[in-house]
Amino acid sequence: MKNEITITGSTGFIGKNLKIFLNNRYNIIDLSVRFKKNQIFNFKSNVVIHLAGIAHDLSGKFTYEDYMSSNFELTKQIFNGFLGSDSEVFIYLSSVKASADKVHGVLTENCNPNPNSLYGKSKLAAENYIFSNPVPKNKRVYILRPCMIYGPLNKGNLSLLYNLVSLRIPWPLGAFKNQRSFCSIDNLLFIIEQLIVNKKISSEIYNISDDETLSTNRIILLIAKSQNRNQIIWNLPKSLVNFFAIFGDKINLPLNSENLKKLTESYIVSNEKIINAIGKKLPIRSELGMLNTFKSFDKLKK
Repeated sequence: MKNEITITGSTGFIGKNLKIFLNNRYNIIDLSVRFKKNQIFNFKSNVVIHLAGIAHDLSGKFTYEDYMSSNFELTKQIFNGFLGSDSEVFIYLSSVKASADKVHGVLTENCNPNPNSLYGKSKLAAENYIFSNPVPKNKRVYILRPCMIYGPLNKGNLSLLYNLVSLRIPWPLGAFKNQRSFCSIDNLLFIIEQLIVNKKISSEIYNISDDETLSTNRIILLIAKSQNRNQIIWNLPKSLVNFFAIFGDKINLPLNSENLKKLTESYIVSNEKIINAIGKKLPIRSELGMLNTFKSFDKLKK
């Protein structure tokens, strides 16, 4: 049992990187899981990291039952297995979406959770179940709420933005000023290991993000920088952009009201609680992490 870690969802982006990050120091046990009624888990490792579940689905194909079975019911089974075992540390990867889909000001752990999406509701239900059970004195339990995670070779929303900017057309949304928090995969992995090794860190819910925020305009410039070129940004009047977005709603264009909101809204997350808990600086800053990520996209094309 010494230095063994069980990881669910180890085939995903986070899981693959976590295995590489921890592999030299721990024996990794891959656990492929999905929800089945009445299944029981018996863990032999001293650490259980639960990553498996349904991610936020923008296509709308998943139902409420899909989210609840994968993100809530499965988590209950995994956590019950942890409580009934000799395992010492449980780490559950939740999401800031369990707290809020929109943020006014800065999101902290003290904010009253009020998710609107099915994804957020299912994650919050899992969180509530975990901490509805008293944590035994010989165990530590951590719920992590990361914001948007990025890193090399991650095929997410940033790769879509990268492909758009790679067309080398002027960026038309310069007049919109926003700030968003992101989470580098390197910073997330660093925090997870600190939670494993530092027994003084309290069992709590922790927001996970980089130290600094970035605007969409700054990300556009970083994409261009990763390609060793300059980027033209147009400061078109917001009223004109909003008009075209409404027009895009009617004829199904890429620039529509929903996409405009995603590209221009702010979502700022405080990481003060986790930084104070680990007592160390994060290893990478957002701009460098973003540049490394965008350069990896360029390598994929070659």
